[in-house]
Order: sequence, then C-alpha cells, then structure tokens
Amino acid sequence: MATPSDRRYRPKELAYRTQYAELKERVESAGMLLPGTPGTLIKREGTGYGYWYRVYYPVPGKKAEQFVCKDGDTGALDDARGQVEFTQWAATQVKTLRKLEFQVADKGVASVMVELHNKQVLDAGLTLVGTLAYMYWLNELGVNAVSARTQDIDLAARQHLKLGAPESFLEIVQATQLGFVPVPGMPSKEPSTSVKLQGADGLRVDLLTHGAKLGRSVPVPQLMWHAQTMPFYAYLLEQPQKAAVLAGGHCVPVMLPSALRFVWHKLYSSAARRSFPEKAEKDLVQAATLAAVLVELQDEDLSDSFGEVPADMKKLVRARLPALRRALAAHPQTREQFVGTLG
Repeated sequence: MATPSDRRYRPKELAYRTQYAELKERVESAGMLLPGTPGTLIKREGTGYGYWYRVYYPVPGKKAEQFVCKDGDTGALDDARGQVEFTQWAATQVKTLRKLEFQVADKGVASVMVELHNKQVLDAGLTLVGTLAYMYWLNELGVNAVSARTQDIDLAARQHLKLGAPESFLEIVQATQLGFVPVPGMPSKEPSTSVKLQGADGLRVDLLTHGAKLGRSVPVPQLMWHAQTMPFYAYLLEQPQKAAVLAGGHCVPVMLPSALRFVWHKLYSSAARRSFPEKAEKDLVQAATLAAVLVELQDEDLSDSFGEVPADMKKLVRARLPALRRALAAHPQTREQFVGTLG
C-alpha cells in the first residue's frame, strides 16, 4: 500500500512561489543581463582622463574588466550602477530560492543561458528541453520533487528562428570564456551538433531539432551550426511557454515546451529508449511526476491533450501504462486518468 512518503511531489508554500514569481517578472523586463558576478564599478585615472570600468568574474577565478564610460557621463554611469544593483539583488534572490529547494543549476549553465539571452536567441524561438526543462517546470508549478543533476543543456531549434540576422552558435557559447569546443560528429563525417567543456563530467550543450529519424545532422543556417534530429520534436515544440532558468546567481527568461506535451513526449522517449533502461526510467519518472502535479494541482485533463499526440507516438506511450500504474501508486487520481486515457 502506498504511503504519503511515496508521493512524487510536495507543494511549496505560497510565499515562496510569490517570491519566485516576482523575481521572474522583474527579470523579464530587465533587458540585457550582466554576465558573471555582479562586480563593482571602479574609476581609473592616470592619463589626464578618468574612465569607469565594471570589474567582475566571468568565470570562477578569472577577473575581467568591462569599459562603462568616461568620467562625467553621469547617464551611462547611473545606468551601469542600476544594472549592477539589479544583478546583486537577483543573485540574492536566487540564493534564497536555492535554500527554499527551488531547482537551481550551476554557474556554467548560467553563463551559457545569459549569453544566449543577450543575443536574443532565446526570444527567437530556441527552447530549453531535456532534464533542465523538467527542473524548471517544477519551479514554475511550485513543487518540490527529486530531480537528477545533469551535465547537459539541451536546446531545441524550431524550423525557423525569428532572428533579424544570423548569429553564430559557437561564438555565443565561446563568449562565456569557459572553454567550449565542438564535439566531433558521429559518424566522424557528420558536422558537430554539440559543444562541450573538457573532462568526462564537463558541461555539454546540444542543439536539437525535429526529424523523422533520430540522430541525423541537419543545418540550422540562422545559428551557423547543425542540429541533431529528434522524432516528434515538431509536436513537442508547438505552443512553448514562458518560464525562467535559475542557475548560479542568475535568473534568465526562457521558453519551455508545454508541460502536457512534455509529459507525453517524455513517455514516448521512455518507451523508445529500449537500450538505455536507466534513461528510460528517468524519463518515465519525470513524466509521471509532472502529470501528477498537473492533474492534482492544475485540474488538467490528460485525455484532452492526448488527442493531439501523433498516432505513432501514441502506440509507444500506451506501452508504458503498466509502469505508470506502479510509478503513480500514491497518486490514484492521476493513475485513473492515465488508465482511462491509455487503457
């Protein structure tokens, strides 16, 4: 018999959810975000003129200076002070939210997402998917749940990004100064679709897109890069929703797949990954957890959204019903919805 400890999530207190919502709202209207630590403003003299610089750490242990303005340009200096103060405030909020058990990724993730945000690539239609998307849906829905740490940032590009001019994906991630290098394509003749930091556990950034067959490398001209094809990503990426990335000391606006589409695609992935049982189990648990939150706290009807799932996806999703029954032993309302929808 299931016990309360078997439940897959725990709602956060309203005050905590409100604090997160305020941070997200203020960041959405902040415009450009300062990379690295907030830093301090320092005036340098010595040539007969004074100049203001922002001194900060773009990555741990590496100090950098960014020119702000000439001494006497009060408007530019006031703007810079405002940006530094806002960044300090946001970093304090993220630190507090981490203590309140919100999902917060590391500084490497923050560096990448800030650069993508500042180049307006995220606004153009690049969507965060994978385990990070699951983590941030937990924040959006205001619940605590177990989430495995990941060393991947999975970004999905739709067929057309709304960019005024092409941006180099490789140059954007290398602007973090973290040392990203392209990952050789597989097979070796295929163009790279990923970049990675050195070391077995180094952060990896993958660019994905829709394709009928898994693992093909296709060009994304607007990012001067290639993406790996993933089945049914056209379905997954339709109707994305605004959210936020909490990482390091940053909060970054981002787009996530629709939560319900994410659930169905995760169930499909868990059935398709026959050769990777650990990943298949992770996908199923993520889908079951989000589904329980959506049904029990958001009053979602799973049968309504299942009607939009492509027919070939449905075949594999239905095969996961026995595993879903076991995973949702402590969530009879959600389990019954799955049985009624998939049975």
